[in-house]
Amino acid sequence: MTELVAAELVRFDFAGEGAGEDELSWGQQEIWLAMQRQRSWIPIGGPSTLRPGTTLDDIVDDLRYTIGRYQTMRTRLRFLPDGAVRQEVSASGSFTIEVFDAPDDADPLEFAGAVFDWFRAWDYDYVKDWPLRVGVVRHRGTLTYQVSVVTHLVTDALGGVVMMDEVTRREPAPVAGMQPLEQVRRQRSPSGRRQNEAALRYWRRTLLTVPARTVPESADRCEPRYREGLLHSPALRLALGTLADRHGVDSATVLLAVFAAATARVTGVDPVVIRPIVGNRFWPGLADVVCPVNQAGLLVVDALGAAFPTLLDRVRGAVLSTYKYASFDPLQLAATVAGVERERGTAIDLSVLFNDRRTGDRSAPPSAVTLPQMASALAATRFDWPVARDDPHEPLMVNVEDTVDALLVRIVFDTHHLAPALAESWVRAMQTIAVAAAV
Repeated sequence: MTELVAAELVRFDFAGEGAGEDELSWGQQEIWLAMQRQRSWIPIGGPSTLRPGTTLDDIVDDLRYTIGRYQTMRTRLRFLPDGAVRQEVSASGSFTIEVFDAPDDADPLEFAGAVFDWFRAWDYDYVKDWPLRVGVVRHRGTLTYQVSVVTHLVTDALGGVVMMDEVTRREPAPVAGMQPLEQVRRQRSPSGRRQNEAALRYWRRTLLTVPARTVPESADRCEPRYREGLLHSPALRLALGTLADRHGVDSATVLLAVFAAATARVTGVDPVVIRPIVGNRFWPGLADVVCPVNQAGLLVVDALGAAFPTLLDRVRGAVLSTYKYASFDPLQLAATVAGVERERGTAIDLSVLFNDRRTGDRSAPPSAVTLPQMASALAATRFDWPVARDDPHEPLMVNVEDTVDALLVRIVFDTHHLAPALAESWVRAMQTIAVAAAV
């Protein structure tokens, strides 16, 4: 990658409420372990268009507010000799914005994309660097784009939505909810320990009975090893809304039932063992917090051959325990899983991660979807293979994202774990099952 050199550096000081050092919270620990598995700081962000007339002083003012307001923007890590990882929140510091001059004949948006790619390739230092990097694209003397990238330790998707809303409004009220340092204290409290112990008991008794292998062994080990398949499905969006309206169930539960049905159909394993990513924002003090609180829960449900209404009822009942016991100490959970594996004498495959990443309006579209409308939506379905890489990822993760007129089902997987043909069949089965149930 061609090195990009900033034409100007703008340095400013910031300060904010809250400082100290402690362990990682459970949500932070969860994402930290994922970062270790993927050997990546999991950068998130991208270019954003600047309003005409925006100055560097305006950008400094916004960033000073943002970094000062959110403690995770001021958090760096400390590594102890025994391997433990701790967080350190600073009360103040200095930050530098990098200004890049795009060539006069360049497309400033494409240049901003190149800056983002350059930032994502950054050799981020968890101990020394702030978990944020910001660049500004200047084109023919005018500031056109701001490029921001943060480590996933700063926030999850819903926390990012909260942050953008508050920064846009310049929320004057103090930050709502428990920041990570406060979360750690609560997790060490008697109530936090009881929650963790209950979750570990649920996992232990469930794992004693689940199938050891939940995904057929791959017969098509590819190079590059890690692949991404993407289904663009207007039909799945229509079907999801129709089913939610018909059964009086929230669309998240319907989507999880569709995924469970597709999992059983494609793998032939029953019951299905799925690890849904649970937002955990229903817990007191976490609704509007800007930090990672997501954790992967455990859903086990009999799905093979079940009629969709029956399966939906089963998922609706089982998912309550999934959510309730998706708040736990990840290190103690790893020890619990290892203990069950020793007891059973076999490894347990917990690779099927499912992440409902929709952030838009999840209310159902009109329920009276006609057959011609569905046929037109099916004709607009596209499936692509946008990414093949050697950089490691989770063995298997299915992400669902929303657009204005379609759902995007993104399956990211290790071809040494799952064959590409089966991966494509899996996400296509989601659409097939949902449409059949809807019409």
